[in-house]
Amino acid sequence: MARYTGPVCRLCRREGMKLYLKGDKCYSDKCPVQRRSYAPGQHGQMRKKPTEYGMQLREKQKVKRYYGITEAQMKRYFRMADKMKGITGENLLKILELRLDNVVYRMGFASSRAEARQLVTHGHFLVNGKKVDIPSVILKVGDTIEVKENSKSSPKFKELIEKHSGTTVKWVDVNIEQLKGSIITEPTREDIDLPVQEHLITELYSK
Repeated sequence: MARYTGPVCRLCRREGMKLYLKGDKCYSDKCPVQRRSYAPGQHGQMRKKPTEYGMQLREKQKVKRYYGITEAQMKRYFRMADKMKGITGENLLKILELRLDNVVYRMGFASSRAEARQLVTHGHFLVNGKKVDIPSVILKVGDTIEVKENSKSSPKFKELIEKHSGTTVKWVDVNIEQLKGSIITEPTREDIDLPVQEHLITELYSK
């Protein structure tokens, strides 16, 4: 299944919440979710009573769009989560948080997950000293992520050092001067700021 390439602000409006897909714009008054807090399209302002399936589907779509993954990837991650010990829904979110593109975003090396995915694809990062350009790589505790030496002089990363305001999660450790960070512990459900009812996703895929 192809990745969505249309206007991403429509996705936030469809889910009725900010998915932070546009970086700085999401934090400004220009955010369409604040200006038009109803779903896009001709019937966007109609109020419908959601069905059980509809609620499950919306929660799944929120997670897919938040992390920028395809349906095939979502199903694969769910199967992985289902085989792990613990609560399947929480395991799913933990796997998604540990994707390389998400970790780059969480460390503050990109303004959005889409930008982080692009930077990884363009080969700007090393994982444990080796170049990795696959955004979907799942990292683990102890892994180090750093910007390649010849990328550190680019205007993008020079600006990052000047404007970096610190990470928003406690499970990563970042040295912004060296453009380097590491995963110090696995993220818990409390560390994940996505307001989603993950148990509904488990119900949907368990049918």
